[in-house]
Amino acid sequence: MNVLIAKGENMVIQNGSRVSFDYTLTVDGQVVDSSEGKDPLRYTHGEGQIIPGLAKQLEGLGVGDERAITVSAEEAYGAIDAAAFKEIEKSTLPSNIEPHVDMLLSMSTPDGRTFPVRIAEIKEHIVVLDFNHPLAGKILNFQVKIISIQ
Repeated sequence: MNVLIAKGENMVIQNGSRVSFDYTLTVDGQVVDSSEGKDPLRYTHGEGQIIPGLAKQLEGLGVGDERAITVSAEEAYGAIDAAAFKEIEKSTLPSNIEPHVDMLLSMSTPDGRTFPVRIAEIKEHIVVLDFNHPLAGKILNFQVKIISIQ
């Protein structure tokens, strides 16, 4: 059960607001993420915790507002960056992996953080990895409902 909470009369989303909202994210006609069956997404407006295009279009909404929001690639994860494609020797992949195009691998940074990398192309001895965010170059379609503003 969702409880609608708002402090102050006619409170709307603005910098510093602690917001929770339900959402469904659709890309290319496919649902790729949703809060359905989970807790609403919570964030503090104006602190860069969500993509800029979504934050911009949530500003001014109030508790109970529902909206379809379209976010361009430029205001989400950016355009596909050709410099983010890197070639590696196929032999450097773990031996238990049979690589295929669009396979997602998990890579680690020196400080231990992990991130997804997509196999973009396979050549005879080379694998081309795509380090772009999986949603780079994509138009994001959100259906949102504001649950609370504090």
